[in-house]
Amino acid sequence: MNSICVFCGSSVGRDPSYLKAAASAGAALARAGLTVVYGGGKVGLMGAIADAALDAGGRVVGVMPRALPEREIAPARLSELHVVETMHERKATMAALADGFLALPGGAGTLDEFFEQWTWAQLGIHGKPCGLLNVKDYFQPLLAMIEKIVAEGFMAQSYRDMLLVEPTVEGLLARFKTYSPPPRKWQAPKP
Repeated sequence: MNSICVFCGSSVGRDPSYLKAAASAGAALARAGLTVVYGGGKVGLMGAIADAALDAGGRVVGVMPRALPEREIAPARLSELHVVETMHERKATMAALADGFLALPGGAGTLDEFFEQWTWAQLGIHGKPCGLLNVKDYFQPLLAMIEKIVAEGFMAQSYRDMLLVEPTVEGLLARFKTYSPPPRKWQAPKP
């Protein structure tokens, strides 16, 4: 594993714990020798992750659609910046550059990007781990909804189990190292 794609808020949230967790996560990823791949912004938790990883000597790769640099001005000191045409290209590029996916607290964009990768993992499009950094139990309501989805028969337990959830980046990285994807959905039967 060489790189982790991080999805998180372009805001810092109301509780300073989120900003602190983002900075800790960026530094931890750099210490682990992992390149941080992210949306390229200098604002919010996104900026905190990038700054902390760079400050710790890490490599940070940003991916932004052409329309966003004016609004989310990219940090000048990124290791690499990919400017793409659309949000779809942004997500595909981040996915191609990453060996795993990590979500911190964020809003609709964070959930969209993370859920797409988790869905692709279920479909066997990739076999990369997907994890939630559950800062201050931020994702507990979401996890309860996911449990309901399983209970109501809209998702197999094996696909729920592939979603890794930990309160620390170090815990997630340990689980990423031993991750093995379940059989993909709608796999053809063996003869």
